Amino acid sequence: MTSDNGAETAEAVAEKAATSRSVHPLLKLALEFGPLAIFFLANSYGDRLFGVANDRRIFVATGIFIAASLVALALSRVLMGYLPRMAIVNAVVVTVFGGLTIALDDAFFIKVKPTIVNTLFGCVLLGGLWFGRSLLALVLETVMQLDEEGWRKLTLRWGLFFFVLAALNEVVWRTQTQDFWVAFKVWGVMPLTMLFALAQTPLILKHEIKSAKAAE
Repeated sequence: MTSDNGAETAEAVAEKAATSRSVHPLLKLALEFGPLAIFFLANSYGDRLFGVANDRRIFVATGIFIAASLVALALSRVLMGYLPRMAIVNAVVVTVFGGLTIALDDAFFIKVKPTIVNTLFGCVLLGGLWFGRSLLALVLETVMQLDEEGWRKLTLRWGLFFFVLAALNEVVWRTQTQDFWVAFKVWGVMPLTMLFALAQTPLILKHEIKSAKAAE
């Protein structure tokens, strides 16, 4: 990394730190998980809440999912003072694939959305490593400080994990019922992701860079 790029990165981090606001972790979790939970509820009870046929619930739920994702993105901007990169990508993809689902009247697009998103994230992370860049550091460097080896290993693990999630989504939506897929998307993927994140704690502790103040 050149000194110019390093300066640009430092400037971006400083700008985010200046404009960001402290948000309770539970509120951040609600902003991330809320749209998915609403999607699950709308799909599960759409026939009773909106008077639609059972085979039309997924389309109503998809429209509500799009709206909820955009509202969560706007609330993130208001409450945190900036737009998280992952939230932007997710909202855009939900809107595009959800829009295709509704416009073409085909649930295939919303079902394949997690496969495409997770594959994209996996390719970006592993592709960055191929070119010698640990791109995960750009997203998490304000949260933790790791040495170069730590970022490389953590990026590799998350890149591979995203491919596992993509494969799981393909297996579930192609072999199970639509309602099971929706439930798995909400109540299966999130716990798996949290467990995987917790499993990285030993790696993070091993390669964490302690600040001089903390060392004292």
